[in-house]
Amino acid sequence: MHRPLAVTADRDLLDDLLRVAAAAGVELDVAHEAAQARPRWRTAPLVVVGADLADALAATGPPPRQGVLLVTSDPADPSMWRRCVSVGASAVLELPDAERLLVDEFAEAAEPSSRAGAVVCVAGGRGGVGATVLAASLALTAARSGSRTLLVDADPLGGGIDVVLGQEEATGARWPDIVGREGRVSYAALQGALPTFGELTVLSWHRGEPMRIPREAMRAVLEAARRGCDLVVVDLPRFVDAGAEEALSRSGVALLVVSADVRGVLAAGQALAGVREHSGDVRVVVRGGSLDPGVVAQSLGVPLAGLLPEQRGLAEVLDRGDAPPLKRTPLGRFCGELLAGLSVS
Repeated sequence: MHRPLAVTADRDLLDDLLRVAAAAGVELDVAHEAAQARPRWRTAPLVVVGADLADALAATGPPPRQGVLLVTSDPADPSMWRRCVSVGASAVLELPDAERLLVDEFAEAAEPSSRAGAVVCVAGGRGGVGATVLAASLALTAARSGSRTLLVDADPLGGGIDVVLGQEEATGARWPDIVGREGRVSYAALQGALPTFGELTVLSWHRGEPMRIPREAMRAVLEAARRGCDLVVVDLPRFVDAGAEEALSRSGVALLVVSADVRGVLAAGQALAGVREHSGDVRVVVRGGSLDPGVVAQSLGVPLAGLLPEQRGLAEVLDRGDAPPLKRTPLGRFCGELLAGLSVS
């Protein structure tokens, strides 16, 4: 795979470029003279030209191409925009102010968006209604159908969604290892750090002191996952905190699991207010009870996504430490139909 190309003889500028590239998880090819850039001019996914070699590079007559940036550490230079035009650059980036933008440019060049992963959030109308099991089952169903899937446990008080999968002993990073991240993150690096089982990658919790997910960390994870996944399933806490707000704002659909009884609907109405504030498409999944599913959806004022089937022996399976059984089961069929209806299967 071709690497981004840096064209500069300025040692200080090159040190800055190498540091920024490292932050993006990218290695650079370097041309210390303008003539050295010519063989890699067309093939490099991104060319970063230092102001010191811009005129010399322009004199070689490089053919027009996309993905050329002019970089300088001297914003007071009045000739900078002339140089930008002369080398066919799309922008002038002034360091250090534009470092974050340059990190994104390097990362995009090294890992262009090959997918456009749909984000589905799942929340419970009240505790114990089965939202976490549904989230895990949706992710498992998608992964087993060949979709690259990330399952995100956003509930620090939920006990860990890896337990629902029977994978609590799996090695890999958990949220406490991720919360300090912000900005662009390579999905390949994220997947390599997290527990992964076939097409399913899981971001869950450790067993220590609970902590909140910063908005920036959730954003970094979801942006990476959207570039590298077909589907992202986020299991939300009942209280919509900053991390949950970020997930909801990036979701294509939010599913609220509601038990079909009076108390369940009343509790779901309170949970719905927080979810609806940050998601443009909220639907209810109704778990069987005394009320008609259509009446439940109508009373909450949101569309009905489906009726979650009761599955005999499911609790016993989960207590044994096994994943939800989905092959030829009511829950498996429901998840497949639900994903197909959401157009994210």
